[in-house]
Amino acid sequence: MQGMTMWALPDFPLVQPGDDLAALILARLAAAGEILQPGDVLVIAQKVVSKAEGRLVRLADVAVNECAQEVAETTGKDPRVVQVILDDSTEILRAKRGLLIVQQKAGWIAAHGGVDRSNVRPDADGGDRLALLPVDADASAESIRARLAELTGVAPAVIVSDSHGRPWRVGTVGVTIGCAGLPPVWDQRGLPDLFGYELQGSEECIADELASAASLVMGQSDEGRPVILIRGYPLPEGVPSAPARTIQRPREMDVFR
Repeated sequence: MQGMTMWALPDFPLVQPGDDLAALILARLAAAGEILQPGDVLVIAQKVVSKAEGRLVRLADVAVNECAQEVAETTGKDPRVVQVILDDSTEILRAKRGLLIVQQKAGWIAAHGGVDRSNVRPDADGGDRLALLPVDADASAESIRARLAELTGVAPAVIVSDSHGRPWRVGTVGVTIGCAGLPPVWDQRGLPDLFGYELQGSEECIADELASAASLVMGQSDEGRPVILIRGYPLPEGVPSAPARTIQRPREMDVFR
């Protein structure tokens, strides 16, 4: 690999519902004296995708049911926040003091189901709002990619990333919850290693590796760098593109559930 670079689009504006993310990306590229090139990969933070798609909930509008109240008492969390989480989830996997892990409707298993209030502007009355994950982040990535191709003639690979925790390890890392234009998993089984041995279990999740690398540049608090351009990464040849949902391990293959 030669000359791989990764940098944040500068001065990205605060995204509002209905904004054209592709147009905003191209405007910030132009301001930096750059244009899209074939082979580019764009990693876009889930939060700005959710904002553009209007995936926001005002806490003041949330009505709490009995189930959410019980889970809130168990976890010690705001009942309204719990209600929002449960409304966007299909299953509770763990609920204990300070912890609520669910399977979100798109299939992702995450603390709070990805529901988050960080970097979300309060409503007009100063009340809190929460951002939910996109309904279908793969469709979001494909839509942004198609719009960029329409505007420029170049269709970069697009990754929608989020920060998730991991079992047995402290801290969050960037992961892919939606993608288009790249294979999220590169199955290298059958390829030789340095000594000619055939690889038996090497399935590399390149989408998560790219998302995690990009999250180092994005930051996690007030940096305001939600879009990262990766240039010079050689995607594997002959491996078809696929949606990020193919990363999800089927329940029957999950030995921990």
